[in-house]
Amino acid sequence: MNEGKPGTPGASEGPDGDFVLARPERPDGDYELPRPHDATASTPAADVPDGGAPDPRHRGGTSADASEPAPAQSADTPASTPAPGADAPAHPQPLHDPDPYSTPPYGEPGPWAPAPPVQHPAATPAHGVAVGVPPVPHEAAPAAPVTPAAPVAQDAPATPVTDPWARYDPWAAPAAVAPLQQADPVEEDVRRRRGRRRRALAGGALVIALVSGVAGGVVGVQLERNGGIGAVELPQAGVEAPDRDPDSVAGIAAQALPSVVTLHVSGGGKAGTGTGFVLDDRGHILTNDHVVEPAGEDGEITVTFHSGDTAEATVVGRDSGYDLAVVRVKGVRGLAPLPLGNSDNVRVGDPVVAIGAPFDLAGTVTSGIISARERPITAGGEKGDGSDVSYVDALQTDAPINPGNSGGPLLDGKGRVIGINSAIRSADGGLDPEGGQSGSIGLGFAIPINQGKRVAEELIETGKATHPVIGITLDMEYSGDGARVAAEGSDGGPPVSTGGPGAEAGIRPGDVITKVDGRPVHSGEELIVKTRAHRPGDRLELTLERRGEERTVSLVLGSSDDG
Repeated sequence: MNEGKPGTPGASEGPDGDFVLARPERPDGDYELPRPHDATASTPAADVPDGGAPDPRHRGGTSADASEPAPAQSADTPASTPAPGADAPAHPQPLHDPDPYSTPPYGEPGPWAPAPPVQHPAATPAHGVAVGVPPVPHEAAPAAPVTPAAPVAQDAPATPVTDPWARYDPWAAPAAVAPLQQADPVEEDVRRRRGRRRRALAGGALVIALVSGVAGGVVGVQLERNGGIGAVELPQAGVEAPDRDPDSVAGIAAQALPSVVTLHVSGGGKAGTGTGFVLDDRGHILTNDHVVEPAGEDGEITVTFHSGDTAEATVVGRDSGYDLAVVRVKGVRGLAPLPLGNSDNVRVGDPVVAIGAPFDLAGTVTSGIISARERPITAGGEKGDGSDVSYVDALQTDAPINPGNSGGPLLDGKGRVIGINSAIRSADGGLDPEGGQSGSIGLGFAIPINQGKRVAEELIETGKATHPVIGITLDMEYSGDGARVAAEGSDGGPPVSTGGPGAEAGIRPGDVITKVDGRPVHSGEELIVKTRAHRPGDRLELTLERRGEERTVSLVLGSSDDG
């Protein structure tokens, strides 16, 4: 760091008091910029000191000039004293005190660090304008002999600096420097445009994805909540004609419902609901005996028609043995009687329709088939003396029948009445006209209309119904196959009525009747059912066993009006 200071080897003192370092001999051919000249000098001699030797600080020479030592200056002469005979100093005085160490930037550059290049920013040429490339400096030529510096004109233009890496000289005048250039501006612009295009595409894709996501979410919510965009409108069939095939269930129901009524009965602390249907235009309605039984002698019966109109009704006649009753309404016009069919024409598997008011639900329509014919059933018997037991050779159906259906019509495929719904088999195994309030299990029973027609006619005419009889008393405790004639009568009289149909046919106490008209019977109840299925005066053939012998007898049924 003491290089270039006073007393440093290789250094000489110039005329202006500054120390001048010996110029290093470098093979890389560095050049120094020329020192600025005094603009007030009138002759070239001002730059030449006494003795005719050129000023070693003049930078116009080559690098070889720096190796020549400058003439020594007397120690008594101050560094700032001008040369004798000169009117003005050869160089402008610096604005600061002299630096005895010649430290840059006010002194000369030291050999320990090269001066940074002097670069002047220039305006970037427009795109597409050709820019000249500065010449590349070649290896320095061999040093030439030292020659005196040529006079410099005052107005001569400064020599342009061609070496941007010259040493820094704070006293040098600014020189024209070639403008900076962009490295391959066309390629850089293309890359910039491509980058902008990629960023634009990426941004556009992101925006599209966001918009699509939001739109998809909105549409999804609408579809999930409403099933579509806008008002919800589900597909629906157009209006069709109300008419139906007369033989269909709907057609049969449409024809029969105006003739079916609901009965509300109360009296004696009891109340019940049942069904009936119109027999004629005089107001006669057929129903079950157990439906009107709560009314007794002074109860009330209210009839409600399908139209909603109501009317009071009175009992015309009733028979507990057949479980049938007829009531009548007055003052009602426009009644439409239901047509009656023939129960003897019914076959197992025929379609049927049942109409009633189960659990007081008026106008209920169900359908099914005939499951069996001539099914012997007994119902009632709550009184304990057998006076309220009904014996029916019933039609069995799987059409749902429930409490409240009792007394309603069972219709065939043409809408004709073939039976009167009366009882159902309940889940507990009992047979009850009201089903024990348990509901249908697919086993319903109806009184055949042939029997109902005969009984209804008798009830309308006389208020009572006649029962066909054989004139014998049966042993109801007999557990064998068939119906056995009792040894004694129920009232203490003979078991075979004197002069009755049985006595005339030769039936004796203890005989076991096994067949009626060739069809087997297995109990006393079944023999009564088979007998009740006929009218008084009908002829029957009975097969019986007596002391192990089988014989056949024929008889004409008698009549009994004691109900």
